[in-house]
Amino acid sequence: MDRRAFLTLVGGSVLAAPLAAETQPAGTVRRIGYLAAGSAKVNVNYVDAFRQGLRELGWVEGQNIVVEYRHAEGRFDRLPDLAAELIRLRVELIFATPTPAAVAARNATRTIPIVMRGVGDPVELGLIESLARPGGNVTGLSYSVGMETFGKSLELLKEAVPKVRRVAILSNPDNPAHARAVDTLKGTARSLALQLQLLQARGPDALDGAFAAMAKERVGALFVVADSMLFLHRARLADLAVKGRLPSMHGYREDVEAGGLMSYGPSFVPQFKQSAVYVDKILKGARPADLPVEQPTKFELVINLKTAKALGLTIPQSLLVRADEII
Repeated sequence: MDRRAFLTLVGGSVLAAPLAAETQPAGTVRRIGYLAAGSAKVNVNYVDAFRQGLRELGWVEGQNIVVEYRHAEGRFDRLPDLAAELIRLRVELIFATPTPAAVAARNATRTIPIVMRGVGDPVELGLIESLARPGGNVTGLSYSVGMETFGKSLELLKEAVPKVRRVAILSNPDNPAHARAVDTLKGTARSLALQLQLLQARGPDALDGAFAAMAKERVGALFVVADSMLFLHRARLADLAVKGRLPSMHGYREDVEAGGLMSYGPSFVPQFKQSAVYVDKILKGARPADLPVEQPTKFELVINLKTAKALGLTIPQSLLVRADEII
């Protein structure tokens, strides 16, 4: 089996998109909500993928479906109000991405169907009962096949920088998934004989202080836990990492395109498109409780050689040949 392909544990075949979209009743216009923790401007390609998925299933905005878009722009404290606003608009369904948005949507309603995307450990967070049978009003796609994905990312960073002994972990305490991710990273660090410096940032104002702390502790590398707020400031993060001579690991390929050294994680655009399959099924009468949660089937390793050169770092050939993309 391809090292980058993980079998979907449940639900992949159940939710395969039909070959042709079913015709919707003439004159019927459905209303759904789109709740995102990130930015509308930054995440245009994700929104486009979601819309494309809907169109391929016969749902055309302005004709038979209305999508109410709400983006928190990285301010997670806005999510509860945005979720409440969607409910007041009487949407039939809420698409929520990623973890902070899904948690806010679930806290706002236990009756309106919720299609989540990119949620880390939805069972542990109490969003669903199990992957195979979600049980409540939430279903959709998870971030990974388990928290072990974060451990794998740390292993790849150690392989890229074999002599590193101390790694800074930058997380967002307002992200409900990050505590579990950090716990996993702690376990992996022990097995790799790595010391961790745990740092947090709730907003961009905390970044300078975090990097000053990294310099003081003389860490040898940086691990950025995937997060919508940190994603908004990926170019600044990449610049600070290079200035600090810190090889960095990220969760989004866009982080690497912005100048980060490496990323490892699921391919997000296909996930947004696949989310439309859940929306389609629920609008046609399926119950979220009965739709298995789908896990990613492909993880991408992306490496930026320009950044490696700026850091004076030579990436091992054994890692380069396994990369999905080299910038």
